[in-house]
Amino acid sequence: QVQLVESGGGLVQAGVSLRLSCAASGSTFSNYAVGWFRQAPGKEREFVAAISRTGRSTYYADSVKGRFTISRDNAKNTVYLQMNSLKPEDTAVYYCAAGSSVVLLHDHRRYNYWGQGTQVTVSS
Repeated sequence: QVQLVESGGGLVQAGVSLRLSCAASGSTFSNYAVGWFRQAPGKEREFVAAISRTGRSTYYADSVKGRFTISRDNAKNTVYLQMNSLKPEDTAVYYCAAGSSVVLLHDHRRYNYWGQGTQVTVSS
């Protein structure tokens, strides 16, 4: 079992940066790949970024590539999502998720554990 808690969301203006954190507790964190997903009102949940167990491999949605960076610190049981050059279309609830899969990390069905989410609102 893994418990995940997201933090770092907020209301910001377009163009600024935010860093989200996903703190894990419970089972050995380094056994899990971690993904970030987001869901805007009236829209389906979408993949944002993912990172492998060791952190050597990272994956991004095209919409955030070059602006967002995912990283992890297994010693701190934490995964980060650095979001730069934020746009109004980035507004959503952001969720982190953990799973034991090593493939298809863009697929939300690969994740067993989910956090409660943190709201990110970007004003124009």
